Amino acid sequence: MTTARFAPSPTGRLHLGHAYSAVLGRRAAARWLLRVEDLDPGRARPEFVDGILEDLAWLGLAPDDAPLVQSERVAVYADALETLKAEGLVYPCFCTRADIAASLTAPHGDAGSAYPGTCRGLPDDFERRASTPHSWRLDSASAIARAGLPGWREADGTAFASDAGQIGDAILARKDAPSSYHLACVVDDAASRVDLVVRGADLRPSTPVQRLLQVLLGLPEPTYLHHALVVHEDGRRLAKRDQAPTLAAMRADGVDGGALAAALATGQLPPSYRLAMP
Repeated sequence: MTTARFAPSPTGRLHLGHAYSAVLGRRAAARWLLRVEDLDPGRARPEFVDGILEDLAWLGLAPDDAPLVQSERVAVYADALETLKAEGLVYPCFCTRADIAASLTAPHGDAGSAYPGTCRGLPDDFERRASTPHSWRLDSASAIARAGLPGWREADGTAFASDAGQIGDAILARKDAPSSYHLACVVDDAASRVDLVVRGADLRPSTPVQRLLQVLLGLPEPTYLHHALVVHEDGRRLAKRDQAPTLAAMRADGVDGGALAAALATGQLPPSYRLAMP
């Protein structure tokens, strides 16, 4: 039985792009779950969790089990991190974002691929770790030497190879959060028996580091369905920070949620929107 999940962050109201991803996941899997990714203490809000539930109910999308809430699973992520520590595959990083930016001549990409390795190889200093805020980073060279570069397969059968440049020394636990997206994602997918990861193609670059973590932690390998994104007619992406029209606003305007979900399932979008690959 195929299991997929919808995993929004409660940092704002859902928009049409979220609805499209949720509909695709619901249609693709016999068992469909909701995961609340609320590990960002500065942005996650309880009212947005309520909004997610309201929007899914309006669309007629019912998860097949109680939501998994990441903030309730901090100890599980800590155990996974301890496993990697015991294997010598992570190291503490004391750098600030400003430190990293200052050390790069042309910073680009995510914080893992751009990180210059300032703290890699430092002797372990327990007193410093006890007194100084720090993150934990993957020692990508050691991890790749241990597990290789595992690829993955998309739902349409396309095989993808991993790129070490997309992995880098990715952060696995932050100073202000108990786990990074990468670590929590693979741990939770395994715990929920997710074998089909349905998400936007903008998250495909996250897959190499997540596949590496799956191998290092002995977790199952899912199949992936990275779908096109819903964008404005002029190509602009929908984003919470850009105040993209929300599902709540569409509901207030009298849109029928069930009819919208049925249309999205066939790739039909409201006027002024289209699908595009990033």
